[in-house]
Amino acid sequence: MITPVLLCGGSGTRLWPLSRKSYPKQFTELVGAESLFQASARRFASDGFAAPLVVTGDAFRFIVTKQLDGIGLTAGGVLIEPDGRNTAPAAIAAALHIAAQDPDGLMLLAPSDHAMEDTEGFVRAIELGRAAALDGRIVTFGIQPDRPETGYGWLEAGEVTHEGVKALNRFLEKPDLGAATELLADSNNLWNAGIFLARASTLIEAFKTHAPRIHDTVAAALGASRKDLDFIRIDEALWAGVPEDSIDFAVMEKADNVSVVPYDGPWTDLGSWQAVWSETVKDSHGNGLSLGATAIDCENSLLRSEDEGIELVGIGLRNMVAIAMKDAVMVADMSDSQNVKTAVSALKKKGASQAVQLPVDHRPWGWYETLILSDRFQVKRIHVHPGAALSLQSHVHRSEHWIVVSGTAKVTVDDDVKLLTENQSVYIPLGAVHRMENPGKVPMVLIEVQTGAYLGEDDIIRYEDVYARG
Repeated sequence: MITPVLLCGGSGTRLWPLSRKSYPKQFTELVGAESLFQASARRFASDGFAAPLVVTGDAFRFIVTKQLDGIGLTAGGVLIEPDGRNTAPAAIAAALHIAAQDPDGLMLLAPSDHAMEDTEGFVRAIELGRAAALDGRIVTFGIQPDRPETGYGWLEAGEVTHEGVKALNRFLEKPDLGAATELLADSNNLWNAGIFLARASTLIEAFKTHAPRIHDTVAAALGASRKDLDFIRIDEALWAGVPEDSIDFAVMEKADNVSVVPYDGPWTDLGSWQAVWSETVKDSHGNGLSLGATAIDCENSLLRSEDEGIELVGIGLRNMVAIAMKDAVMVADMSDSQNVKTAVSALKKKGASQAVQLPVDHRPWGWYETLILSDRFQVKRIHVHPGAALSLQSHVHRSEHWIVVSGTAKVTVDDDVKLLTENQSVYIPLGAVHRMENPGKVPMVLIEVQTGAYLGEDDIIRYEDVYARG
């Protein structure tokens, strides 16, 4: 069996404003009805694969389990990184975790934010790489290029070593256009997909040889990990000493036992809005449009309204990207879409919350969004999943009114417990110990009106919490 290791701790800033640190691109429905993470998990849910091991951050642990449950899958384990340190620490943490159960177990290290239409074709490519991996090779997968791409790293393949597998001569950094054009002319040059197949023990030995400090510090942090509900929480203090590096730089470019399987199916890492445009269904003029977008005399442009209340209209646009959300709008030339992360950095410097935070804040029990925020009052819409419950809590600085819009709410206010249905409301005095639950089988939605001197999310004293938050 091959254990898929799904890496999903990245922030996806190149697809801002839709993808932000609070809810990055791997969890969004970017090019289909499922999120990229769900599509990745489903891709490796066939015979021959074990349940996936997920490596993610603390903020995403419940999103991961909720999204897997949404497609009928369960994780074989969820490792929580205290903070992201690039792909090398995540990879060796996964290898050490798998090796504790089966040192020679095969693992497939895969990002969770790629789009790959031909699942059967890629699974066949993985099967081609199995023999080389069992022989102690680290197998990567090279995408057959169809253009002189400057946004990807490249691989140079060598002689055939196993059926369908070639030796990897070298990794090539992201080239300029002239160099990419030259690379495209040689069929041995492939795009680097950043996906690796190996025995856990093989990967561990590679780290011991080429990145011993990363191996040793991660091993110590993982050894001091603790169980938190169904998650494995890596020790935060020891993790702070882990060097930050990519698996390519730390290990793969130095190792002499790396092979490559060429893959000629459709693939993209969706690393820019131009890549999203390429994967989007287009009209007769080459425009990719969302339901809330209208194009007039436009060509080869991507227009997306990500809010049902916003109509986005483009007039006379050529090769443009326009993304409209409730709290932010991004407009760029298609050729500059790789530079969106520069805009995110600029927003961070000016202290704009839009740089990292979506209008909708996802929580284990559901989500909420702020409708109005002003001096001494705030209005929120709160969505609670069926069977979910907020923590038993109180506030020092604010009182609250709850009005049920749909569904049924079980409400606790000090010693009083009652059910509220549509159009009913309750007042939560300042300092009262309270909780809301959804005992029903359909989502519960309510409007919350907060009043007080301070309305920050850190004004919460928790007494009980089914999600074991602090």
